[in-house]
Amino acid sequence: MTPHEITILTHLLLLFQHLLPLTLSLLQPPHNPPMHVPTLVPHTPTPLTRSRFSAEAQLDFITHCNYSCFHRGEQEEPREQLMDKLAFETLYADGFRTLTMVEVEDDGGDALHLTHPPSWRRTRVKHRRMKRQIYGADGRFNIQGDDFLLDYPFSTAVRISTGCTGVLVSQQHVLTAAHCVHDGKDYVHGARKLRVGFLIPPSINGTKTGLIPNKKPLVRWVRVKRTRVPKGWIQGPQEVSMDFDYALLELRWPHRRPFMRLWVAPSSDDLAGNRIHFSGFDSDRPGELVYRFCPVEEESSDLIYQHCDARPGASGSGVYGRVWDNALERWERKVIGIFSGHQWLEIDGENRDYNVAVRITPLKFAQICYWVHGNRLDCTPD
Repeated sequence: MTPHEITILTHLLLLFQHLLPLTLSLLQPPHNPPMHVPTLVPHTPTPLTRSRFSAEAQLDFITHCNYSCFHRGEQEEPREQLMDKLAFETLYADGFRTLTMVEVEDDGGDALHLTHPPSWRRTRVKHRRMKRQIYGADGRFNIQGDDFLLDYPFSTAVRISTGCTGVLVSQQHVLTAAHCVHDGKDYVHGARKLRVGFLIPPSINGTKTGLIPNKKPLVRWVRVKRTRVPKGWIQGPQEVSMDFDYALLELRWPHRRPFMRLWVAPSSDDLAGNRIHFSGFDSDRPGELVYRFCPVEEESSDLIYQHCDARPGASGSGVYGRVWDNALERWERKVIGIFSGHQWLEIDGENRDYNVAVRITPLKFAQICYWVHGNRLDCTPD
């Protein structure tokens, strides 16, 4: 297939994706009760020593999990341990750190657990492995041209200076993977002067794309003012800490682009088409924004297992799906997870490999929402 044919196919696919809401509007909406979200009550921050920034960024994040690991989130966890994982570190641009412990007011709800507990589906997925994180034929699409690079939702994807991807979730905040800025013991070297990159199409920068073929978009970098990482990620076994592989970056100045709203991840059965989507800066396609979508294969209380093709550099991408918005009475794209990496899963003696996203649970929603808004009033998903 020629490059021109690939470009036409890509544009047709993206056009289909934009027409999909019209098709979805004809579908019967799910009859789900409003999701209860607890309230996060932070304690006074405790000063910590300055970060040494001694770690190296690990863009190729791989973990292993067995049956007990997969079903860990369904078990009742002591409240003290849960609160300890929801505590968080705040890193400032000068290297100063604080630790904030939290309490959770649940108001008698059941937000500490999944509304729909997952089950192992016991379906054998047949695929030919080409290379790790690519399943069979490569199903990724390069996003090219001003019409798409500046079009929502592709315009919400941003680069992280440590080599990862992030997604805009407010006018001043970017959600990404924790391992892009912290290795579990210390912040990575590149987090000392962490920046977020916004793609600028060549034509907007004064370059006529018609005169210079295959001209790459430029990047406008913005410094990060502060970074927040959950304590569940810090100094925990990787198969456990992967559940908390997310971080929030606050920019020094607000941007003017549209952003994606956060949402509590529903059961995959309540996602339109059972599909997830994300766009990232995969390392094997430098300078390009790469989009992909695929069905959810499995899900645990904290993770979404799927076979969306991805390579290092896509970590931190905002995983979104079309969920039913009760307030707007329509299907809407919402960020329901963060692409983390790769996991080998052993269940009943059977080994399977998946690409994995961290799902936004009610507690994680409350935590990230507090990081964004700094209050309890705006932290409800409806």
